[in-house]
Amino acid sequence: MTRLILRRLALLVPTLLGLSVLLFLWVRALPGGPATALLGERATPDAVARINQLYGFDRPLPQQYVTWLGQLLQGNFGVSTRTGRPVLDEFVARFPATIELSLVALLVAVGVGVPLGYVAARRQGRLVDHAAVVSSLLGVTIPVFFLAFLLKWLFAVQLGWFPSAGRQDPAMVATHPTGFYVLDGVATREWDASWDALMHLVLPALALGTIPLAIIARITRASVIDVQHADYVRTARAKGLAPSHVRGRVILHNAMLPVSTTIGLQIGLLLSGAVLTETVFAFPGVGKFLADAVFNLDYAVLQGFILLIAVVYALVNLAVDVSYGLIDPRMRTR
Repeated sequence: MTRLILRRLALLVPTLLGLSVLLFLWVRALPGGPATALLGERATPDAVARINQLYGFDRPLPQQYVTWLGQLLQGNFGVSTRTGRPVLDEFVARFPATIELSLVALLVAVGVGVPLGYVAARRQGRLVDHAAVVSSLLGVTIPVFFLAFLLKWLFAVQLGWFPSAGRQDPAMVATHPTGFYVLDGVATREWDASWDALMHLVLPALALGTIPLAIIARITRASVIDVQHADYVRTARAKGLAPSHVRGRVILHNAMLPVSTTIGLQIGLLLSGAVLTETVFAFPGVGKFLADAVFNLDYAVLQGFILLIAVVYALVNLAVDVSYGLIDPRMRTR
């Protein structure tokens, strides 16, 4: 397992270097250029020339990239042209909101998707199976932004059951030592603040978790169907093991390997879907700030946030690889 982790970490370096090159070239190819974004409405030709000379934007691209990469290695991701704050500080301030939303969405997706897929596989060909397959197809095909608008209109605007925007009621006075509002409310015993933050998470999490839920349910169903006809399952039943033991320890345990891979891959989907979901619900997370950076041509934020999200995604994939060894003992001997 240690060699596996070290090998994955070694592969992470060229992956991030390649991404940084593509990201650097993509941002430089955007219309307007960094100097125009910095100056905004004051972008006269003379001012643009001065900014290019001041920040080195007029130098060759390889030289600009080496300089930028050196700054990244020092933890300097630049300064946001919209807020005037360091990009890393902006990311750290908003990352807990996105993580909180993604975790609740993932909890919904796994908590509903795995049991739904398992039941559908156990009732293969019956009404429950057909209903699960149709529901999963609908969940995959409905766009995230459309579902978000629909949930917001129905449950927030029309019925008034849930808040329509934000992370917490502006009139709520609460302490946030970690930035995770639900956890902060529990830690400080501000139960009303924790409940209010949880209510603000319900609709965004449902909208964000629908597609992962559908995918996890379909993968679980296919995996359980494949495993329950395996030879070792028939052997376990022939030995007289209890049906509950066969279903839990043999079938579901062995079926979770491809499911765990799918769950890990859904983290990237949740982070990308958070851009649309947070924009619809005005949820002050990484996705909302990144969307604002696109409209405001905030190049430093675009580069820094995308690269930091890629690091998070790569570390999640590393955790998924490690989980293989916990789920399947054969992986530890390879």
